[in-house]
Amino acid sequence: MNQKTLIVLGVAAALAVGVALFVDHSRTPQSDVSARAGLLVPELREHVNDVTRITMTAANNQPAVTLARGQQGWTVAQRGGYPADVAKLRDFLLKLADATLLEEKTSNKDRYADLGVDDITSASAKGVLLDLEGLTKPARVVLGTYNAQGGGTFVRRADEVQSWLAKGTLAPEKNPADWIAKDLANIAADRIASVTITRPDGKLVRVAKASAADTRFDIVDVPKGREASSEYVANGLGAVLSELNIEDVAPLADAAPPASALKARYVAFDGLIVDATAWKIGDRAHATFVATLDEAVAGKHVADAQAKAVVDHAAGQADAPKPESGEAAAAEPSAPPAVPLAVSDPAKDREQRLAAAREEVARLNAAFGSWSFVLPAHKFANIDKSLDDLLKPVEVKVPAKGK
Repeated sequence: MNQKTLIVLGVAAALAVGVALFVDHSRTPQSDVSARAGLLVPELREHVNDVTRITMTAANNQPAVTLARGQQGWTVAQRGGYPADVAKLRDFLLKLADATLLEEKTSNKDRYADLGVDDITSASAKGVLLDLEGLTKPARVVLGTYNAQGGGTFVRRADEVQSWLAKGTLAPEKNPADWIAKDLANIAADRIASVTITRPDGKLVRVAKASAADTRFDIVDVPKGREASSEYVANGLGAVLSELNIEDVAPLADAAPPASALKARYVAFDGLIVDATAWKIGDRAHATFVATLDEAVAGKHVADAQAKAVVDHAAGQADAPKPESGEAAAAEPSAPPAVPLAVSDPAKDREQRLAAAREEVARLNAAFGSWSFVLPAHKFANIDKSLDDLLKPVEVKVPAKGK
């Protein structure tokens, strides 16, 4: 047997051993070193998109969070079917799919509580029982406490006694509010022309801008002897709908506004109107919203935009380079300025602009729906304003002695 034959036989033998290890992987005991590199939920890796329901059960066997996928996408059951934060949900599933078993831990039930992987029927259980539905084989895993030193989370498959340290931060939030979609609206303050707040006692607070280019809102109907407490004190009122995120939500039927609620109306330069109703229950600020479109204002806004487009296009044509004679004329001429639709087909342009405005109103109302939202404190503070909050006495300058 020559050297070449020996090498071939050696490689074949090595491959045979490798295949044998692969085939026997499912039959090896959990204490085997190869199991430590296995995945916590093997069937999830290639089937993340197959998951249809996620249930998190906490101590005392109490349902904590239920996320379900239906025709309208992912929703949170404990919040009346409000849309879930899909990006956060997907990130959690991907981390779970990549979670590798790093190290064996206790299989002694009396030690489970130390790792947070004890049975969730216990009133003192720290972990979460996670159920994933939609996979070929439903997965049930107890996710325990995070171990910073080990760089992973203590876990235990619900039907096994062996606990593990698994790679990644896997312990999920147990509050349904942490899983709802938080982005509600984003209407920039420079679009807002005026804000009118009607307080429970009937008193009004109104701030306004003359044009979208103005950098500050002015207070309307300032009483004699009073003035704005600072130059930009009213700007916060116009920024309520900008980057408006919510903290929690409930069906409107479960959290209806009281008769003493504040009313706020936000009127945009382009005809969009958003009416808000806001109130507090304890430390939580609630609000509802409804969007409408002032067709007359929207039409005027479109006409003004079209007139500006005509002027800008004419100016662009006037500034365009003129054709040259001689040798330079032989070169390829530069393309003329594109003709905007407002110039080439004003009727179609108007139709498209108004359709876009109506679509925005429809999208906003689809998001506002029949929901009562819990607002961040700083957003509610800019609704719960009185004139006294914005004004101060006019400063009387006393002349210096001898002048």
